[in-house]
Amino acid sequence: MTSTIKVLLAEDQSMVREALAALLGLEDDIEVVAQVARGDEVLAAVAAHGVDVALLDIEMPGCTGIEAAARVRREFPRVRLVVLTTFGRPGYLRSAMEAGADAFLVKDAPAAQLAEAIRKVLAGERVIDPTLAAAALAEGANPLTEREREVLRAAADGSTNAELARALHLSQGTVRNYLSTAIQKLAVRNRAEAVRIARDKGWL
Repeated sequence: MTSTIKVLLAEDQSMVREALAALLGLEDDIEVVAQVARGDEVLAAVAAHGVDVALLDIEMPGCTGIEAAARVRREFPRVRLVVLTTFGRPGYLRSAMEAGADAFLVKDAPAAQLAEAIRKVLAGERVIDPTLAAAALAEGANPLTEREREVLRAAADGSTNAELARALHLSQGTVRNYLSTAIQKLAVRNRAEAVRIARDKGWL
Protein backbone atom coordinates (compact mmCIF):
# COMPACT_ATOMS: atom_id res chain seq x y z
CA MET A 1 0.00 0.00 0.00
CA THR A 2 1.35 3.45 -0.96
CA SER A 3 1.84 5.86 1.95
CA THR A 4 -0.05 9.14 1.87
CA ILE A 5 1.83 12.24 0.71
CA LYS A 6 1.51 14.99 3.33
CA VAL A 7 1.11 18.40 1.70
CA LEU A 8 1.29 21.95 3.03
CA LEU A 9 -0.63 24.65 1.14
CA ALA A 10 0.67 28.21 1.47
CA GLU A 11 -1.62 30.67 -0.33
CA ASP A 12 -2.94 34.01 0.92
CA GLN A 13 -6.20 33.96 -1.06
CA SER A 14 -8.54 31.78 0.99
CA MET A 15 -10.82 30.83 -1.92
CA VAL A 16 -7.88 29.66 -4.03
CA ARG A 17 -6.33 27.82 -1.08
CA GLU A 18 -9.56 26.03 -0.20
CA ALA A 19 -10.20 25.11 -3.84
CA LEU A 20 -6.70 23.62 -4.17
CA ALA A 21 -7.14 21.73 -0.91
CA ALA A 22 -10.48 20.32 -2.07
CA LEU A 23 -9.09 19.24 -5.43
CA LEU A 24 -6.01 17.61 -3.94
CA GLY A 25 -8.20 15.95 -1.33
CA LEU A 26 -9.84 13.95 -4.12
CA GLU A 27 -6.54 12.16 -4.73
CA ASP A 28 -6.24 8.84 -2.87
CA ASP A 29 -2.54 9.26 -2.08
CA ILE A 30 -2.43 12.98 -1.17
CA GLU A 31 -3.51 14.63 2.08
CA VAL A 32 -3.40 18.37 2.76
CA VAL A 33 -2.24 18.37 6.40
CA ALA A 34 -1.71 22.12 6.83
CA GLN A 35 -2.77 25.43 5.29
CA VAL A 36 -1.23 28.86 5.89
CA ALA A 37 -1.94 32.30 4.44
CA ARG A 38 1.47 33.90 5.07
CA GLY A 39 4.96 33.16 3.87
CA ASP A 40 6.44 33.62 7.34
CA GLU A 41 4.18 30.85 8.70
CA VAL A 42 5.51 28.19 6.33
CA LEU A 43 8.55 27.03 8.31
CA ALA A 44 6.62 26.44 11.54
CA ALA A 45 3.86 24.55 9.67
CA VAL A 46 6.40 22.31 7.94
CA ALA A 47 8.01 21.53 11.30
CA ALA A 48 4.68 20.88 13.07
CA HIS A 49 3.07 18.61 10.49
CA GLY A 50 5.86 16.42 9.09
CA VAL A 51 5.19 17.70 5.59
CA ASP A 52 6.50 15.84 2.52
CA VAL A 53 5.70 18.50 -0.07
CA ALA A 54 5.11 22.24 0.36
CA LEU A 55 3.03 24.10 -2.24
CA LEU A 56 4.04 27.76 -2.09
CA ASP A 57 2.36 30.71 -3.79
CA ILE A 58 4.84 33.44 -4.75
CA GLU A 59 2.84 36.52 -3.70
CA MET A 60 2.20 36.27 0.06
CA PRO A 61 2.42 38.64 3.04
CA GLY A 62 5.20 38.04 5.56
CA CYS A 63 7.62 36.83 2.92
CA THR A 64 7.35 35.58 -0.65
CA GLY A 65 6.97 31.94 -1.58
CA ILE A 66 10.48 32.03 -3.01
CA GLU A 67 11.92 33.32 0.28
CA ALA A 68 9.90 30.69 2.16
CA ALA A 69 11.22 28.00 -0.20
CA ALA A 70 14.82 29.00 0.56
CA ARG A 71 14.15 28.80 4.32
CA VAL A 72 12.53 25.37 4.07
CA ARG A 73 15.37 24.11 1.87
CA ARG A 74 17.91 25.17 4.52
CA GLU A 75 16.02 23.80 7.54
CA PHE A 76 14.25 20.76 6.05
CA PRO A 77 16.22 19.63 2.98
CA ARG A 78 14.14 16.46 2.52
CA VAL A 79 10.90 18.42 1.98
CA ARG A 80 10.03 18.86 -1.70
CA LEU A 81 9.07 22.35 -2.85
CA VAL A 82 6.47 23.26 -5.48
CA VAL A 83 6.20 26.98 -6.30
CA LEU A 84 2.92 28.22 -7.80
CA THR A 85 2.40 31.53 -9.53
CA THR A 86 -0.42 33.49 -11.10
CA PHE A 87 2.11 35.45 -13.14
CA GLY A 88 4.28 33.62 -15.64
CA ARG A 89 7.28 35.87 -15.16
CA PRO A 90 10.56 34.31 -16.31
CA GLY A 91 12.56 35.93 -13.51
CA TYR A 92 10.39 34.17 -10.93
CA LEU A 93 11.37 30.80 -12.36
CA ARG A 94 15.08 31.53 -12.06
CA SER A 95 14.65 32.85 -8.52
CA ALA A 96 12.59 29.81 -7.50
CA MET A 97 15.15 27.38 -8.86
CA GLU A 98 17.96 29.26 -7.11
CA ALA A 99 15.96 29.02 -3.87
CA GLY A 100 15.82 25.22 -4.23
CA ALA A 101 12.34 24.69 -5.70
CA ASP A 102 11.68 21.26 -7.21
CA ALA A 103 8.75 22.38 -9.34
CA PHE A 104 7.40 25.62 -10.78
CA LEU A 105 3.85 25.73 -12.11
CA VAL A 106 1.21 28.30 -12.97
CA LYS A 107 -1.94 28.21 -10.84
CA ASP A 108 -4.31 27.64 -13.73
CA ALA A 109 -2.70 24.27 -14.51
CA PRO A 110 -5.19 21.37 -14.31
CA ALA A 111 -5.54 19.78 -10.86
CA ALA A 112 -4.40 16.43 -12.24
CA GLN A 113 -1.18 18.07 -13.44
CA LEU A 114 -0.53 19.53 -9.98
CA ALA A 115 -1.16 16.17 -8.30
CA GLU A 116 1.20 14.49 -10.74
CA ALA A 117 3.84 17.15 -10.08
CA ILE A 118 3.59 16.41 -6.34
CA ARG A 119 4.19 12.72 -6.99
CA LYS A 120 7.08 13.42 -9.34
CA VAL A 121 8.99 15.76 -7.01
CA LEU A 122 8.63 13.25 -4.19
CA ALA A 123 10.24 10.70 -6.53
CA GLY A 124 13.16 13.07 -7.07
CA GLU A 125 12.11 14.58 -10.40
CA ARG A 126 11.98 18.27 -11.28
CA VAL A 127 8.82 19.69 -12.88
CA ILE A 128 8.77 23.02 -14.69
CA ASP A 129 6.02 24.57 -16.77
CA PRO A 130 7.47 24.25 -20.31
CA THR A 131 6.22 27.64 -21.50
CA LEU A 132 7.83 29.39 -18.54
CA ALA A 133 11.05 27.43 -19.02
CA ALA A 134 11.32 28.57 -22.64
CA ALA A 135 10.55 32.18 -21.68
CA ALA A 136 13.19 32.15 -18.93
CA LEU A 137 15.84 30.89 -21.33
CA ALA A 138 14.92 33.56 -23.87
CA GLU A 139 14.91 36.31 -21.23
CA GLY A 140 18.37 35.67 -19.87
CA ALA A 141 19.67 36.25 -16.37
CA ASN A 142 18.62 39.03 -14.02
CA PRO A 143 21.16 41.84 -14.62
CA LEU A 144 20.49 43.51 -11.27
CA THR A 145 22.62 42.88 -8.20
CA GLU A 146 20.96 42.06 -4.87
CA ARG A 147 21.67 45.60 -3.62
CA GLU A 148 20.15 47.16 -6.76
CA ARG A 149 17.06 45.00 -6.33
CA GLU A 150 16.81 45.99 -2.68
CA VAL A 151 16.98 49.71 -3.49
CA LEU A 152 14.45 49.38 -6.34
CA ARG A 153 12.02 47.47 -4.12
CA ALA A 154 12.30 50.18 -1.48
CA ALA A 155 11.86 52.92 -4.12
CA ALA A 156 8.61 51.39 -5.41
CA ASP A 157 6.49 53.46 -3.00
CA GLY A 158 7.93 56.74 -4.28
CA SER A 159 10.33 57.36 -1.38
CA THR A 160 12.93 60.11 -1.84
CA ASN A 161 16.64 59.33 -1.90
CA ALA A 162 16.93 60.70 1.63
CA GLU A 163 14.13 58.41 2.85
CA LEU A 164 15.66 55.42 1.07
CA ALA A 165 19.05 56.18 2.58
CA ARG A 166 17.58 56.23 6.09
CA ALA A 167 15.53 53.07 5.58
CA LEU A 168 18.41 51.09 4.05
CA HIS A 169 21.18 52.55 6.23
CA LEU A 170 23.08 53.82 3.20
CA SER A 171 24.33 57.25 2.17
CA GLN A 172 22.23 59.27 -0.28
CA GLY A 173 25.08 59.10 -2.79
CA THR A 174 25.14 55.30 -2.59
CA VAL A 175 21.38 55.13 -3.09
CA ARG A 176 21.67 57.46 -6.08
CA ASN A 177 24.42 55.29 -7.59
CA TYR A 178 22.42 52.05 -7.19
CA LEU A 179 19.33 53.62 -8.76
CA SER A 180 21.35 55.12 -11.61
CA THR A 181 23.05 51.80 -12.37
CA ALA A 182 19.74 49.93 -12.30
CA ILE A 183 18.15 52.49 -14.65
CA GLN A 184 21.08 52.13 -17.07
CA LYS A 185 21.00 48.32 -17.00
CA LEU A 186 17.27 48.26 -17.74
CA ALA A 187 17.59 50.93 -20.45
CA VAL A 188 14.80 53.09 -19.00
CA ARG A 189 14.44 56.80 -18.21
CA ASN A 190 13.64 56.84 -14.49
CA ARG A 191 13.24 54.82 -11.34
CA ALA A 192 9.48 54.32 -11.79
CA GLU A 193 10.07 52.64 -15.17
CA ALA A 194 12.91 50.60 -13.68
CA VAL A 195 10.63 49.31 -10.92
CA ARG A 196 7.88 48.46 -13.42
CA ILE A 197 10.19 46.63 -15.84
CA ALA A 198 11.95 44.70 -13.06
CA ARG A 199 8.61 43.67 -11.56
CA ASP A 200 7.17 42.61 -14.91
CA LYS A 201 10.16 40.37 -15.50
CA GLY A 202 10.01 38.92 -11.98
CA TRP A 203 13.40 40.36 -11.02
CA LEU A 204 12.32 42.03 -7.77
